[in-house]
Amino acid sequence: MSKYYLNYIDELESEAIFVLREVWAQFQNPVILFSGGKDSIVVTHLARKAFYPAKIPFALMHVDTGHNFPETIQFRDKLIEELGVNLIVGSVQEAIDDGRVAEERGKNATRNSLQITTLLDAIETNKIDCAIGGGRRDEEKARAKERFFSHRDDFGQWDPKNQRPELWNIFNGKHFEGEHFRAFPISNWTEMDVWNYILKENLSIPSLYFAHEREVVWRHNSWIPNSEFLKLEDSEEIQHKKIRFRTLGDITITGGLESEADTLEKIVNEVSTMRQTERGNRTDDKRSESAMEDRKRQGYF
Repeated sequence: MSKYYLNYIDELESEAIFVLREVWAQFQNPVILFSGGKDSIVVTHLARKAFYPAKIPFALMHVDTGHNFPETIQFRDKLIEELGVNLIVGSVQEAIDDGRVAEERGKNATRNSLQITTLLDAIETNKIDCAIGGGRRDEEKARAKERFFSHRDDFGQWDPKNQRPELWNIFNGKHFEGEHFRAFPISNWTEMDVWNYILKENLSIPSLYFAHEREVVWRHNSWIPNSEFLKLEDSEEIQHKKIRFRTLGDITITGGLESEADTLEKIVNEVSTMRQTERGNRTDDKRSESAMEDRKRQGYF
C-alpha cells in the first residue's frame, strides 16, 4: 500500500480550507475582507477551492478609504466580475461626510484608523457575524496573539486576554446577538509561504507587487509613492525609482523598496533574503510600539 504525503504548502492549504469550511458551517452571514492585497487574494482563492465547483458562498467586503492605489481598485473590480460574487463597499469618505469620523490633518495624516468605524458600521448594517481576513501571525506582534476564530464583543472590540481555546482544531463560534467573529484561515502562513503559494498556483496579483518605475519621496526610511494626497515638505523632492511594494495599504502610508524583482520567481528569491518584516515600510505601524494592537482593540482588521 503506497503512503500519502503532503508537502508543507499543501498542509497549509488544507488547514486554511478546513477553517473556511468551518466558518461556513458555523455562521449565518460571513464575508471575506478583501483589500486587493496578496493575502486577501490568497484567502479568496482558497475559498474558491474549498467550495468548488460551486461559487464562493461569501460576499467580499472592501473598506474603501478613498486613498487607494488605482491599480488595487482596478484589480478588485476585475476579480469580482470574474468570480461573480457580491461586493460590499464601506466608504470612509461617506463616514467623513456624515460626520461619523473626523479626518486627520498634517503632514503624516492618514485615513487608516478611520477604517475602524467604517468597518464596524458595515458589519452592523449588513448583519455580518463573521469577517474572514488574511491576517498572519508573522506579520506583527499583535497579530501573533490572534486565534483562527477571534471573538469581537458587541462594540466590535478585541480583547487579546479573553480568547477561546482552540484544542484539536475545534472552533467555538457561538456568540450573543450583536457580537461577531473575525476568522484568519492563513494565520500559520508566513510571507514566504504566501509567495510560494502564489507562484505554485500562478495567481494574478496587482502590478504594484512587481518592480516598476514610479515617482516616490523618501520619508520614514522608505519610498512613499507620489500622489495627489501627499503633502511635500520643502526638503523633500520627487524622485524616479524602480520600486515594488511588499504590502498594500493606502497610497499615503505604503512604503516601497528599490527592487529588480519583476517576476514571481524573482520576488520569491528576494523575499527569502529579507530580514525585515513586510510591514516595516508601513508608516501607520511606526506611530508607536503598540500602534497595531491599539487599533485592533478598537475593531481594526
